[in-house]
Amino acid sequence: MEEQKQEFSQFKGQPRLPKFAIPNCYDLKLKPDLAACKFTGAVDISVDVVSVTKFLVLNAAELSVSPDSVNFTSNNKVVEVFDVEMCEKDEIIVLEFEENLPLGVGVLSMDFEGTLNDKMKGFYRSTYEHNGEKKNMAVTQFEPADARRCFPCWDEPACKATFKITLEVPAELIALSNMPVIEEKINGNLKTVYYQESPIMSTYLVAVVVGLFDYVEDHTPDGIPVRVYCQIGKVNQGKFALDVAVKTLGLYKEYFAVPYSLPKLDMIAIPDFAAGAMENYGLVTYRETALLYDDKHSAAANKQRVATVVAHELAHQWFGNLVTMEWWTHLWLNEGFATWVSYLATDRLFPEWQIWTQFLEESTEGLRLDGLAESHPIEVDVNHAREIDEIFDAISYRKGASVIQMLQGYLGPECFQRALATYIKRYACSNAKTEDLWSVLQEESGEPVKRLMNSWTKQKGYPVVSVRVEGQNLEFEQTQFLLSASRGDGQWIVPVTLCCCSYDARKSFLLQTVSGSLDLKEFSCASVSNVSSWIKVNVDQTVAGTRKLDGPIVFSVSALIPFRVANAESAALIFGVLSFLRYLNGPAKGSCERRSANGNVASLSVVVPNCVPAKSTTALAN
Repeated sequence: MEEQKQEFSQFKGQPRLPKFAIPNCYDLKLKPDLAACKFTGAVDISVDVVSVTKFLVLNAAELSVSPDSVNFTSNNKVVEVFDVEMCEKDEIIVLEFEENLPLGVGVLSMDFEGTLNDKMKGFYRSTYEHNGEKKNMAVTQFEPADARRCFPCWDEPACKATFKITLEVPAELIALSNMPVIEEKINGNLKTVYYQESPIMSTYLVAVVVGLFDYVEDHTPDGIPVRVYCQIGKVNQGKFALDVAVKTLGLYKEYFAVPYSLPKLDMIAIPDFAAGAMENYGLVTYRETALLYDDKHSAAANKQRVATVVAHELAHQWFGNLVTMEWWTHLWLNEGFATWVSYLATDRLFPEWQIWTQFLEESTEGLRLDGLAESHPIEVDVNHAREIDEIFDAISYRKGASVIQMLQGYLGPECFQRALATYIKRYACSNAKTEDLWSVLQEESGEPVKRLMNSWTKQKGYPVVSVRVEGQNLEFEQTQFLLSASRGDGQWIVPVTLCCCSYDARKSFLLQTVSGSLDLKEFSCASVSNVSSWIKVNVDQTVAGTRKLDGPIVFSVSALIPFRVANAESAALIFGVLSFLRYLNGPAKGSCERRSANGNVASLSVVVPNCVPAKSTTALAN
């Protein structure tokens, strides 16, 4: 292998780490000082050197690394470090050794120290009160790219490795990490806690929490212990989340056809927490309001929030943790799928909540953002870690979940579920790109999933689909929706599902061009002699777009839902389908509607007689 000339300057300003070496295992020791708000640490990283080099480049930020502690050992030979350079702007540490590193497996060792910051990222401190005294706890929050603020590492999602973690903490405190404790040694006022080695995982999923806690515990039918940790005195408020977690693990095992992959699951409420929750592998951290529920004092809406957040984070244990995105460009694979699957689980556990009607309403948040000219695609090219936070928004979560719901509706629930199970088994303990998922779904269904979904994930915006009757044809036309009312040039492949006179008689097709038509004679029920015939477009509201009804809408006296449309076109163009429904004058007495928990109309089924003149609309979307 030919050696290429390398120097420190070539590593500055680069968006990704060079792949001179691949990490296999981190043997990580941390000692937090909760009084001084500092920590010290040491790490031995087993790496596989794959290129001829004198350099190793890792991520590190806001850490002080002792140059004298840095060395590389391979086959009992120690290679001394020549220079250690920290580049704070790029959040990297560049290690130059005195000679080329031996190819193959070796161990990189170093000591470091840092501050338990108050920024709620990296290794930080949170505060709580116990017996009237204010105390500190140590907490980690590493997603998206803040493991580097706790220990030097290859802080990229594709750089998966195993982790052996050891904590030295005050003897009276609880110390938690991703894996179960295998041994504790007490030495005076301190104890050293050793944890079982983890399976392969990304650095952003590593977690440590140290503090004074109580917990409530249960077990899955498989015997996996599940605990909810919280401040002392609040343990009863963790029982609802515990029950949801135990049941959800069983649901996901059944749905994904893959069991939960760790020997335990801990969930913990943190007083100071930036996000709603974080899916750390085996140790999920939550804002207190997202995990704790007081059945005597909490609002009913908080109970639903706890259930959906727990279901979301546990979905990540499969979709995100077991199978991880290759790079942050594919973030929506994590968040869109976890959002969608969390509704699936919540609906199974609490059908009385009618959570899917709320899903429709909440999805409009992503669509409203997506109607702006400054929107972004679901799948965004991320060049540098500092760009990642910009795409944690409703488009990643809400619109991402909407297009997944659309695809599931088109392929069918059984086919979709089989494909997801295949995908998870194929990429378990590995990384995947968006295209990998499309390939599996395409293999399973025989449908052009890649082409269909690329039109939704790789371009911003969404279409307004107009529906009208021309003679014996149902005519469709799509235009891009923009809040500015200007005309966009986007074009999508739109899955359209229709039913005629019965929800059991469905037909699906792909609108692959700007316009298309469907022969009404294909529907045996759509007879002009049958005045009660009707066709419903976008059954179950699975298409992530807006439907516009083009032309005069005529109702007969016997229409089941007799109301008129007021300013339908502008309402549909400005606010999307839910606000479009609010523009309907009515509903009148005898109408059918479903409402979400807060009273907003979530979907409406409209029956229109098939006895109207040609060029009138006889098909309505939900």
